[in-house]
Amino acid sequence: MAEQNSPSAEQTSTPAAQPNLTPDAIEAEIAQTRAHLASTIDELTVRAKPREIVRRQKESAKAKLVDATHTPEGDLRVERVGAMAAAGSVVLLALAILHRRHRRG
Repeated sequence: MAEQNSPSAEQTSTPAAQPNLTPDAIEAEIAQTRAHLASTIDELTVRAKPREIVRRQKESAKAKLVDATHTPEGDLRVERVGAMAAAGSVVLLALAILHRRHRRG
């Protein structure tokens, strides 16, 4: 079993926990930590914007479409494109039929 006061635990302590730091060094570390925190908050703010979320989702969908329709060499997978077109046609036909039934009823 490992001891609780192992040297590795002491080495992982932050510089602020060490008593031999000068006040100027502590202030510099605080300023650096504040700047890092501010940039992290700014990044999270940008990521949480609805427009940014939509952009990432569109980018992801485009990448998935390219992966599904192209080989790793970049050639078009005609059989998959044809199958996707046929599936899309079936969906559109089903929607048209449902819309027509809804209008009549």
